[in-house]
Amino acid sequence: LYTVKDTAANVYLMLLNAGIDLAFRIVYLGIFAWFYERKLITWQQGIAYWLVLLLAEDFLYYWLHRFDHEIRFFWATHVTHHSSQKMNFAVGFRSSVFQPLYRFLYFIPLAWCGFKPADIAFIYSATQIWGIFVHTELIKKMGWLEYFMVTPSHHRVHHGSNPKYLDKNMGMFLIIWDKIFGTFQPEISAEEYEPVKYGLTKNLENPNAVNLVFHEWKAMWKDLRKKNISSREKWKYIFGPPGYSHDGSRHTSTELRKMEE
Repeated sequence: LYTVKDTAANVYLMLLNAGIDLAFRIVYLGIFAWFYERKLITWQQGIAYWLVLLLAEDFLYYWLHRFDHEIRFFWATHVTHHSSQKMNFAVGFRSSVFQPLYRFLYFIPLAWCGFKPADIAFIYSATQIWGIFVHTELIKKMGWLEYFMVTPSHHRVHHGSNPKYLDKNMGMFLIIWDKIFGTFQPEISAEEYEPVKYGLTKNLENPNAVNLVFHEWKAMWKDLRKKNISSREKWKYIFGPPGYSHDGSRHTSTELRKMEE
């Protein structure tokens, strides 16, 4: 399940992400504090406070994660997490390097609604620990937890490059958001469909230290320099879905699923 090269890449990406996150933390915690001082709601510390914070933060993370998949500009950062062709606990540390620079924007409403900045950071870290745990092939199913929590089975689907599995199961802790908003896909047995293929629809030919982080940005810049494309097409190459092409030379996840059907 592990290789030295892949695990080393996971550690490298984790360290880059952690370095940016630590350097930028004073900025986003300061922004949270500014909104918290102007909070709209005052909470009493207790079970309800923590439960609502958990649900709200997980809900907002779902949309952060979904937009990371559906908008190429953000996918260019998130793609590093999906670039491994393995599925193991170390892949859980394979971080989206530049995500800390914009991730906090999604959680500003929590501070504005009266949740303390330190508590927001704590809940995010706690759910991330669960998010690392679900990166494994060793645990098949988790019984009744499959109905409402993100499990290894659900997350294996999320890392699949099979057309049916693309852009599915976006939750970090709870799978209920995917079931509500139409992005849920259960894992199908190999006999009924096919084994999960981890990685990208087109895997990196040269996954060196630079390409792991910047390959999608380089590809985006190459697309923008194409001749005879309109401003609208350039906009879609940046903010459209990953896989968009003006000439049909590549395909989005939705197009790939239709082709498979």
